[in-house]
Amino acid sequence: MAAATIALLAAEGEEQNPLIPAVYDIVWSIVALAVVAFVFWKFVLPMAQRVLDERTEKIEGGLVRAEEAQAEAQAALEQYRAQLAEARTEAAQIREDARTQGQQIIAEMKAQAQEESDRIVAAGHNQLTAQRQQIVAELRGDLGRTAVDLAEKVIGESLSEDVKRAGSIDRFLDELDSVDTKTAAGK
Repeated sequence: MAAATIALLAAEGEEQNPLIPAVYDIVWSIVALAVVAFVFWKFVLPMAQRVLDERTEKIEGGLVRAEEAQAEAQAALEQYRAQLAEARTEAAQIREDARTQGQQIIAEMKAQAQEESDRIVAAGHNQLTAQRQQIVAELRGDLGRTAVDLAEKVIGESLSEDVKRAGSIDRFLDELDSVDTKTAAGK
């Protein structure tokens, strides 16, 4: 058939440009193109538009969620920084309070130690004074007896009378005290 068509055309003698198709080919091509365009416009294009809209919505929603997440993260970071600053301030305050309390404890301990030292020194001083008085009293008694014994040997008579003995001993001890006081004042 194609050969018959070619032959028929050649027989007619018309010269047709091989680059320009026949009118019926153009019409049928336009009809087919219109059907394809209609189907494309009616079914394919709305579906593609819906997919693009969904993607746009997802992207915009993702951007909004990302911005919200970033804002939340920034707020959490600021809150963390505020808590950290507060914790540092509180730690500094605790250190300062501890240092102050330590100084107070040291001062109290020094005061207690000084009081205890003063008490011990006073007790020692009182004890020394009491022992000195006791020793002086014992020495006076011993010195008095020794003086009486020496006086009896020197005088050659007995000083057994208590009145004489007491008067002689007191006089002798008073002389010793006055000599001791003068010696202590001279030093």
